[in-house]
Amino acid sequence: MKKYLPLGILISLSCSAHSAVRQYSADLDSSMWKASNTARLECQLEHNIPRYGKALFVSRASKSLNLNFALDMFKLPDNYSFAKVESVAPSFKPGVAAKQISQMQLLKQFDGELEKKAAWTMISELEKGFNPTFYYQDWYSDFDKISVSINSANFHKAYDEFLVCLDNLLPYSFDDISFTVLTYQSNTAQLSKSSQKRLNMIAEYLKQDPSLELVLVDAFTDSYGGRWHNQELSKKRAQTIKTFFTEAGVDAARVETQGFGEKRHIASNSNVIERAKNRRVVIRMDKND
Repeated sequence: MKKYLPLGILISLSCSAHSAVRQYSADLDSSMWKASNTARLECQLEHNIPRYGKALFVSRASKSLNLNFALDMFKLPDNYSFAKVESVAPSFKPGVAAKQISQMQLLKQFDGELEKKAAWTMISELEKGFNPTFYYQDWYSDFDKISVSINSANFHKAYDEFLVCLDNLLPYSFDDISFTVLTYQSNTAQLSKSSQKRLNMIAEYLKQDPSLELVLVDAFTDSYGGRWHNQELSKKRAQTIKTFFTEAGVDAARVETQGFGEKRHIASNSNVIERAKNRRVVIRMDKND
């Protein structure tokens, strides 16, 4: 006597036979984490995922602590979709339910990225021994789904190094100092206190970042005193700034100076306050990306 399975079960079995989950993850023995830094400008925490790519956490010098995550793939997305991001317990903790962290937008021909909150949540889960895992439909096969797991094994040593790096980052970014106006005390080459502090910040950044290819220093004066005197004073102020940078380790060829004297006033010279605005040096920096 023949027995027939219900149609719904047959369909379910058929779907199971034709679909699969391709899993990518480092195993317990090969799970490696690496912390690295670019001077005091950037910290990275990297984890290789065999046959898939790598997971990368990055924090950069800034006024506030920041963190970004990138899923660097060998095969970039061929379409637009989303990946579900969950915190999954390791195999030796059976029965622990997965927790959803976020959804990661997948853009055609771009690596996947997550910003501050989701990135820090992933770090927290790794610290607790859980594995952040990404799930999405394969772009190159209608039959497969993809599972990409970031293994927390051997995480803590590299994470400790990463935290030390974070603590040493400069508390400002290139954008904070790329255009700076310094002001001077009257009829001298002496910077105001706030401008001297700003100049120290710029010098420290220049020491850390060799990709800054050109620093332009333009000096101006008020109209107090004669034109020739002010022209020479502006040149002296610009040269003083250049000397400050070169003594801080910046190649002199990267710094160009120009003194404009009384030209290009930005305020009237009718009183002390207005004249102070005209006594200035403008520093502009170009970055080779």
